[in-house]
This record gives sequence, C-alpha cells and structure tokens, in this order.
Amino acid sequence: MSTSVVQTLLDKTKDFSLEETLAFLAAEYSGKIIFSTSFGQEDQVITDYIAKSNQDITIFTLDTGRLFQETYDVFHKTLKKYKKHIEVYFPEAAAVENLLKQKGPNSFYDSVENRKECCFIRKVVPLRKALAGNAVWITGLRAEQSENRQDLSLFEYDGGFDIIKFNPLLKWTLEEVENYLQENNVPQNVLHKKGFVSIGCAPCTRAIFPGEDIRAGRWYWESSHKECGLHSAKKE
Repeated sequence: MSTSVVQTLLDKTKDFSLEETLAFLAAEYSGKIIFSTSFGQEDQVITDYIAKSNQDITIFTLDTGRLFQETYDVFHKTLKKYKKHIEVYFPEAAAVENLLKQKGPNSFYDSVENRKECCFIRKVVPLRKALAGNAVWITGLRAEQSENRQDLSLFEYDGGFDIIKFNPLLKWTLEEVENYLQENNVPQNVLHKKGFVSIGCAPCTRAIFPGEDIRAGRWYWESSHKECGLHSAKKE
C-alpha cells in the first residue's frame, strides 16, 4: 500500500511547482501534514515557502537541550518574521536524567553506540511523538548532503515512522539554497558564515574545512554514516 501511495503522489505532482505541491498535499492530507525544522539553511527555505503559501501545514522543531545559542537566535528571528507558530518537542526528562546519571554529560564522545543512544533519547523519541497521527512529513533533505541521501526520491515511505516523506529540496544545490535565502531575505544562522554547513547540537558540530564533505562537521570525531536516526529508519 505504501509503495502505491508514493507512486501516486509522484505521478500526480510530477509537473507541479513546489508551491503547487504544498497546496496539493495540504488539501489531500488536511491537518495531517507536518514539517520538521532545525533552522538550517534548507529548512529556512521551506519555512519561507510554507509561510508564503499560507497552507495548513504544522511546523515543529526538536529542542535537544544541547543546541547552539545561534540556533535559538534564528528560531526567534523566524518567529518574528513569519508570525507563524512553531511547535517544540523536548526529550523526556527522566531519560535524559538517567543518561547523565549513568554515563555523564559527554558520553557520546566515547563510542558510536553511546552517541546514537544520546541521539535516540534527545531526537528520535521526540520525533516519534511529533510525527504520530500525521500522514506526510516534509523534510529539508538534499541529495548532495551525503552519500546516504543520493538514492532518495521526492516522495518516499519511511517504514520506521510509518509516514510518507516529502523532500522538496532533494535536487537543489547548496548554491541554489543560499541564493534563495539571500534573494528572499530569509533569517539565517550566523554560524553558516563561519564554516558551519550542517548544524546540530553544539558539542557534536564543528565548522568544516575547505574541500571537506558537507557532513564532516557532524560527529567529527568518529567514522560513521553521519546520521542520527531521524532519516536512517528502514524504508519499506
């Protein structure tokens, strides 16, 4: 069933602009379409599109408790500019308290398993709560962000969260993203001008050096697929 739904969406929207696709989805899945933002460049492009479209699309963010102050700053600027409510989901307090009691505040540096445990508690569990009951999840994923994302499609079924994903910027280049933000005066995280391309939690993110992969600044101390579990769930 999920495969047929994805193919139907791909067929129906193949000649649509991004604005037209948002309008179609908002009508087709009224009250059940949701967009996750971490206030990165791609997410800010989509927020601008959603705000201008005035469609019934819920915007939410995950506050892990370890974000940069600069991320909160762009969050605040975004609220002021668009006057659109953004829902916030936090990790369960008891789970965070237990993690710190058992392993301390920086256990994620010790092993990939510990890092994924922290990501699961702070990001994956709150995401499940945010996505529950919804039909379409809009993301800011782009194919050139990492090798893991090269085989994504505009629409796909995420079996881990049992939801249809819409990746509107999948084929956009970083240059196109940056040009859009500049031309439309969209609020941006000031860290982007300091070499931070992919911005996550403060202790897990650094600026990248010239020529480095876009995701090199995330969990920079480890050799892994550079994913936290939000977009690496099994697809069926």
